[in-house]
Amino acid sequence: MTSGVGAPRRARISARTLRTDRWWLPPLLTNLGLLTFVVYAGARSFMGKWYWVEEYGYLTPFYSPCLSESCLPGSSHFGTPLPELPGWIPLGFVALPFLLGFRLTCYYYRKAYYRSVWQSPPACAVAEPHGSYSGETRLPLIVQNAHRYFFYVALVVSVINTYDAALSFTHGVGLGSLVLTTNVILLWGYTLSCHSCRHIAGGRLKHFSKHPVRYRAWTLISKLNVRHMQLAWTTLATLMLTDLYVMLVASGAISDLRFF
Repeated sequence: MTSGVGAPRRARISARTLRTDRWWLPPLLTNLGLLTFVVYAGARSFMGKWYWVEEYGYLTPFYSPCLSESCLPGSSHFGTPLPELPGWIPLGFVALPFLLGFRLTCYYYRKAYYRSVWQSPPACAVAEPHGSYSGETRLPLIVQNAHRYFFYVALVVSVINTYDAALSFTHGVGLGSLVLTTNVILLWGYTLSCHSCRHIAGGRLKHFSKHPVRYRAWTLISKLNVRHMQLAWTTLATLMLTDLYVMLVASGAISDLRFF
C-alpha cells in the first residue's frame, strides 16, 4: 500500500490499533441499530396490511401517502391517481425512495455508516481496511450531493404526515392520535435540524444584519442542528413504534385507548 495507513511517511505499525478499550462497541451498536430499522421497515413496507384503522383515522407513516387503488378505503387522503399495484411494490412507494435518500445522504448518517458499515475509519486511532479514498466524487457516493433535493421532498412528506396526524383528531382523541402527533413533531425536528435546512436559511448570507428574518430562522435552526444526531436516532425509533402501534390496533391485537 502506498496510500492511507500504508503511505511512506506513516509509522510502520503492524497492529490495526494499539487501543485497549472497547473501541469496536460504538460501530457495533450503530450497525445493530441501523439493521433493526432496515429489517423492520422493509418487512412492514411490503406486508401490505394492518396499516390503516378506519374507525380512528390512523394511517402509519410507512404507507403515507397511499395513492393507489390497492389502498384500503379511506386510507387514500389525496385520492387514488395510481392503478392497483403488484405485491412487490410497497403501497408507500411514492415517498419511501425519497425518504430513504434523505436519510442515506444525511450528514449525520453518513458519519454513522461510514464508520460502522464501511469502517472508514471505525474509530479514532484504528486503521481502516481501505487502501485509497476518492471522497464523494464517484458513484455511489457522488449521490450524497443530492441531499438538499431530498430535503425538499422530505418537507412535503412532513406536511403530509402532519395532515395524517391532524385528521386522526376528527375521530376523537385516542392514544394513537397522540402517538402519531408525537412522531410527526419529532420528524419535523429532525427535518428542520438538517444541515441543508440550516444552509438554506442563512448559509449564503454575507450580512446577517440585512436579513433579520432569515438570521432569526438560521439561529433557531442552528439550535436544533445541535440535536440532529439525537433526533436522527429518536425518529427511527418513533417511526417503528408508531407503525407498530397502528399495526397492533389495525390487526385487532390491542384496542386503542380512547380519551374523547
